[in-house]
Amino acid sequence: MSQARAPRADAVRNRKKILTAAGEQITAHGPDVGMDEIAAAAGVAVGTLYRHFPTKTDLVAAVVAEYVARVADDAEAALERVTGGTRAADELTAFLGRVVEASAADRAVKAAAQALGAEPVDHATEDRAGAAVAALIRAGQADGDIHPDVTVNDIYLLFSTAPTDQPPAARNRWLTLVTPGLTTARPPASS
Repeated sequence: MSQARAPRADAVRNRKKILTAAGEQITAHGPDVGMDEIAAAAGVAVGTLYRHFPTKTDLVAAVVAEYVARVADDAEAALERVTGGTRAADELTAFLGRVVEASAADRAVKAAAQALGAEPVDHATEDRAGAAVAALIRAGQADGDIHPDVTVNDIYLLFSTAPTDQPPAARNRWLTLVTPGLTTARPPASS
């Protein structure tokens, strides 16, 4: 039985350059950007791009998978801070804000993924994010800071309804408005 060989360093670098360029190009030019333009922006030959990603759908799925991995890493880092003593409700609210801001920046990538039907194939990463968010929720509920009926699905619902196509002030206002639905803290009185 032969062991799988680790990818060459240049192949790993090329893949990373392609993914970065794809995210930037889709964000800048929309989902119809061509593979030739993505390859040029990455500084690789088109054949190199196609060796890594045989179809545009494969490429967009990989870009979306990287985004999901960043979200999972962020959720796990928030959970580590809670373990270190920060309030889970504060971490959950801040996490929600960061994901909404990242989604606003990557909305063209998400549109491309929806248009092409690309879904990340690494469900383990999605599971990692969900587990960390669930643990944040449980910790906040144990503190009495998060409503007892809040679930991971509620957080995903908030992500899907966030005004990512609006300016930052509108996104901040949205977060201010939804936070009382998650937390037991009373909103500040208006003057």
